[in-house]
Amino acid sequence: MSREYPERPIVGIGAVVLKDDHVLLIRRGKPPRLGSLSLPGGAQHVGETVHEGALREVMEETGIEAEVLGLIDVVDSMTKDDDGRLQFHYTLVDVVCRWVAGEPRAAGDAADALWMPLAEVPALELWSETRRIIELAAEMTEALPPSD
Repeated sequence: MSREYPERPIVGIGAVVLKDDHVLLIRRGKPPRLGSLSLPGGAQHVGETVHEGALREVMEETGIEAEVLGLIDVVDSMTKDDDGRLQFHYTLVDVVCRWVAGEPRAAGDAADALWMPLAEVPALELWSETRRIIELAAEMTEALPPSD
């Protein structure tokens, strides 16, 4: 199925990877939102769980090894073209992850990969849902015990 003008929504997975007081971001190398900062993620593969897909996408796009801590939320992403036709339709399942190993290096669909201080997220030009998901992930992890 084509990602543009799909017949049904595509399941996408986003990962909020946290390390200390930083979040892992990528610069999108493909539409929608080409060139914008975003979370690592992509389409779920047939036969893979959401958690497996999240970890695969993080590794493919950034070279970072992570562990999934839990589900954050599900987000609807619909983008219309200039004629008002639905060009992209994703159901995004976002999970929160903890960094395990590695340094960010862009690959796959990512044009760049970097650690961003959480304190700077409110000032970034992000899709409002991306900002909300990062903020929810940070709140969720505050209640967890520190990693070993």
